[in-house]
Amino acid sequence: MPHRLRAWFEKFAPLPDPAWAALAPHVRPRILARHETLVQPGDQALPIGFLLRGACRHYYLLSDGTERTTYFYFAGDALADYRACVLGQPAALTIEALTPAELLTFPYAVLRALYDEHPAWERVGRRIAEYVLAGLETRLVETLTLSPEARYRLLVATPAKHKLLEQVPQHLLAAYLGITSVSLSRIRARLAGGGS
Repeated sequence: MPHRLRAWFEKFAPLPDPAWAALAPHVRPRILARHETLVQPGDQALPIGFLLRGACRHYYLLSDGTERTTYFYFAGDALADYRACVLGQPAALTIEALTPAELLTFPYAVLRALYDEHPAWERVGRRIAEYVLAGLETRLVETLTLSPEARYRLLVATPAKHKLLEQVPQHLLAAYLGITSVSLSRIRARLAGGGS
């Protein structure tokens, strides 16, 4: 299975064998049961995960105890508390399995060290950072400029996001859209009835 992780990295830039060989011994398989966490607030030694099977989410726990889901991960996605890794801070979010999940993990600290040791890793890291930034910008623009119904329509119209509709409970999908489950039900009913 590590070959799937290498292939994912190589979507961003080629990795010569010596560069891959420097990471490979640090890659470990990890199985998460449903609702088990990979990362919790306060964690210090943060892992990077690559999801082979299953679905996960990351969420923030607000001061009133509300969970605010901000991202979902599916097979083929890399997952981490990216902000905490980059800034060297303790984790501020929770990464939780929504289904039984199989991952490959390695310490972010190892990857960070490889940036200095192998130019190929530095290039891969830069390309990943660009990809993450573009994704965050897209999500921010959608959240700030589109209505909840328009954001839901976008999810329905985007084949790559159909996994959200198929695998994620309605209350979590509603939280991701920034609305209540009741509001999401109304939007779905209106769209099913042909409403605009």
